[in-house]
Amino acid sequence: MDILEGLVKVNGIDIWKEYGVFLTEKKKGGMDNLKAITRASKVKSHVGVDIREEDGRKYPQKLVVKNEERDVTLHFALFADTKELWWQKYRAFIQFIKQGNDGWVHFAFIEIGVMLKMFYVDAPEPEPLTCLWKQGKHASRFKIKFKEPNPVF
Repeated sequence: MDILEGLVKVNGIDIWKEYGVFLTEKKKGGMDNLKAITRASKVKSHVGVDIREEDGRKYPQKLVVKNEERDVTLHFALFADTKELWWQKYRAFIQFIKQGNDGWVHFAFIEIGVMLKMFYVDAPEPEPLTCLWKQGKHASRFKIKFKEPNPVF
């Protein structure tokens, strides 16, 4: 599956070549990953003064807009030829993502030209696509939640 090579790099490493992991969608034609990557962050709330004798709330003449941190949940898949190789690749990938580079995970989404600096938050249990207890090829899908403290937009 050379088509997956070079699409997503994490801390400079091609996750497909190194771990056999790639971005996936739960449904055909799904866009959950793209929506998560490109969703604009919320802005921090503005401080206003609530004066009892006046209507509404008073805000400064010039509002300074600053972004809040945001959560980004990405959906991945992993294929392996054996259950042992699946476990080895899955554990190695999760450890790689958790540790990052001094805790930071720099994603480069090559096709859309987006780079995000995030850190690992959580990885719920993987969703098996094949039975891990039988011999043969194995596949699973899993989500990983990240925090982007300084959103790019």
